[in-house]
Amino acid sequence: MNMTQIEVALDAHATLGESPRWHEAERRLYWVDIPECALHRFDPATGRDEKRIFAQQLGCLAFVAGGGLILGMKDGCAWLERWDAEPVPFGPQIFAGDPDRRFNDGRTDIRGRFWIGSVNTAKRQNDAALYCLYGDGALEEAEGGMLTCNGAAFGGDGAHFCHTDTPSHMLRVYRYDPDTATLSDHRVLHQFPQGKGRPDGGSYDEAGYYWSALFDGGRVVRISPEGAIVQEVTLPVSRPTMIAFGDEDRRTAYVTTARAGLDAARLAAEPLAGAIFRFRVDVPGVAEADFVRTAPVLRP
Repeated sequence: MNMTQIEVALDAHATLGESPRWHEAERRLYWVDIPECALHRFDPATGRDEKRIFAQQLGCLAFVAGGGLILGMKDGCAWLERWDAEPVPFGPQIFAGDPDRRFNDGRTDIRGRFWIGSVNTAKRQNDAALYCLYGDGALEEAEGGMLTCNGAAFGGDGAHFCHTDTPSHMLRVYRYDPDTATLSDHRVLHQFPQGKGRPDGGSYDEAGYYWSALFDGGRVVRISPEGAIVQEVTLPVSRPTMIAFGDEDRRTAYVTTARAGLDAARLAAEPLAGAIFRFRVDVPGVAEADFVRTAPVLRP
């Protein structure tokens, strides 16, 4: 039985809501709607949700030390100096001219690098990968051979990293050396069964437990460092996409969801599909680290 009290934070009707990130100074939740090329920022205190539309889809974002955002977009990453600025390419635009691939999901490490994954939206070949974006715009591939690189999150100690190739139904955890930006000692954290949801976006809490949103699974789960599911929170929609933690104590979980791919009958049965939900947790989530620009280098 689901004993957690779930609230609708914002009935957003998002096509594919993703990448919720809590901005502590602004006390706002940033998030994206990928197919709509939209960046949002939501103020839970007032209920106001602001929106910007760009020329490209954007899959994820990171806050930048000193202000602004790094956006993971269709062609590559972009620098947004302020909310009302225009995005400027930052680093190589590696997917320009490629209709199938775009950036999808990412997280910043404790040294200010942005670890960002791609997706092959056509599902034609396993050419999605995990990349590391450095502060000067350099981009390095860390791991390839995937369809949908997702779920990127660092533990609070900065020494553990988790992500998934969503169609594999498998969460992978690594040791991470923040001094050298290297991943090692890969192991399976949890293998989900077929037909009960696929791991999408995720976040760590301060106890070292990883929370995963299960797309087509209608729930989010909390997983111990040993890989056991210790808590499940069922939602009134089938397609949660990402969980992140906010409010002043980082003990409010915010969950984005999607309407994309649901037919009329399923949308009628899930009138809140595309909403952002929230619920309280006992252990605070890990604070979002800022991306650190080390030089104003813009690469074509």
